[in-house]
Amino acid sequence: MPFKELNIFRRHGRQYVPDLRAAALPAIFRGRPVISAGITADETLRLSRLCPVGAIGTEPCSIDLGRCLFCMECAFALPGRIIFTNDHKMAVNVREGLVVKAGEDLPLRLDPAKVRPEVRSLFKHALKLRQVSAGGDNSAEMELNAAGNVNFDMGRYGIEFVASPRHADGIVVTGPVTVNMAEALQITWDAVPSPKVLILAGSDAIGGGIFHNSPALDRDFLSRYPVDLYVPGNPPHPLTFINGLLDLTGRK
Repeated sequence: MPFKELNIFRRHGRQYVPDLRAAALPAIFRGRPVISAGITADETLRLSRLCPVGAIGTEPCSIDLGRCLFCMECAFALPGRIIFTNDHKMAVNVREGLVVKAGEDLPLRLDPAKVRPEVRSLFKHALKLRQVSAGGDNSAEMELNAAGNVNFDMGRYGIEFVASPRHADGIVVTGPVTVNMAEALQITWDAVPSPKVLILAGSDAIGGGIFHNSPALDRDFLSRYPVDLYVPGNPPHPLTFINGLLDLTGRK
């Protein structure tokens, strides 16, 4: 008898997520932060000096989720002033939409007016993506891989990762884009037939992460092409990624 497997099933229960749109994560999950409206200038300055990646702005106090590592050091330093909720729906299509400001407790959503018409007309029912680890540490890559497993099964929506960029509708970039990967990333992008989508997954890809000032990076690629979707997180949760793709392609 497979007693080990039965014990695991008894402890964890059914892992398959039947409704990815309505799924909720436990309170311990570090999702969209909320900044108290009463936070002072001195407290804000203290947090900005504490943040290892410069994700905290000072006028007004804000957190840039494109750079945030979700380490919660700011929340530990000022309990009650900074709270990380379990809201995992954080993907946006406008870079400025990742900036959470003091006194705002609003969900992060895509701007429908900024979505290219061809994205929804061509990829609404099927989307094939090539993932490129441009110097990643394998954390975001593992979460993206999990998005296709039996628990989350994004393939039910026709969304899958493919091996060849020539079979893809776009690419998903993870990692801060190192010098050694810059050319490979460009070659992969060029091999994808047009029209195509560009998705950045994780704080490393969006803002460079802890390596944002490193001379080992070459992020010029990201300034040459418009980004269709930003998926924050360090690493991004599979539900954040999948719901972002569903919003981008116009799935209800």
